[in-house]
Amino acid sequence: MKNELGGNILHERRLIKRAIDEIYNGEAKKINFVWIEANGCTGNIISFLNADQPDVPYFLKEMVNLKFSPSLMQAEGEVAYEEFLEVLDTNFILGVEGALTNMDEGFYNIFATYKGRRIPTAEAINLASKKAKAIIAIGTCASFGGISAARPNPTGCTSLGEFLGREVINIPGCPANPLWVMGTIASIILNKKIEIDEKGRPIMFFKETNHTNCPRRSYFDNKVFAEKLGDKECMIKVGCKGPITKAYCPLGLWNSRINWPVEANSPCIGCAGEFFPDGTEPFVK
Repeated sequence: MKNELGGNILHERRLIKRAIDEIYNGEAKKINFVWIEANGCTGNIISFLNADQPDVPYFLKEMVNLKFSPSLMQAEGEVAYEEFLEVLDTNFILGVEGALTNMDEGFYNIFATYKGRRIPTAEAINLASKKAKAIIAIGTCASFGGISAARPNPTGCTSLGEFLGREVINIPGCPANPLWVMGTIASIILNKKIEIDEKGRPIMFFKETNHTNCPRRSYFDNKVFAEKLGDKECMIKVGCKGPITKAYCPLGLWNSRINWPVEANSPCIGCAGEFFPDGTEPFVK
């Protein structure tokens, strides 16, 4: 199984390259991309900036036209909001990180102040969602509520799909891996049907659990378990949530494909799971 999924990772990188090649050859068109930051830590945009093969400058130059991103765009204030309004009449993908709330008229998260009126982020997302070619929930907060919706959830946060009342493409992870985001966008550009599971996750990235492909799996199979953090054996008894977390972190890896939590001798805390964080505590036993 490891070889099969390892092949899938190479396939997704080829998918990104194919999208860029088809754009270059005039067989496909660059698509406009809007990235909105809702209630969260903005960790997903930071993770995205760590992408390589391709890196973000190449991705933005060759694959999409980034029309709106609070963290990356040059425009600000009313000018930025006007640019946001302009892109709504084009062919664009909407990406959202962070959970959503309408509590107190949505003013826990302000998108813009325009002509003297404060505009909640929830309102802007609702407006953009009605015209987007595709909607991607980037990160666990947008996909499932995540930390932003953790108990006792005083701000009433919820997932993007639940907020909109419609199906979206969920790319969980705290944060989401850049490869998962770019691969999904490449599929949309190529007009490929994205197979999703019952939780709205692209199967190409969330087919199996981290446990399935964990390099310590042989220890688990032989019932050899770590007794404390730092031991080299299977960490399920010290809190690892790999068996209940669908993602392929051990194959796609992180930080320029250098490592992932278990390689760094830390249990998987299940951050890409639909029950994170309330349902995966305690992270360490």
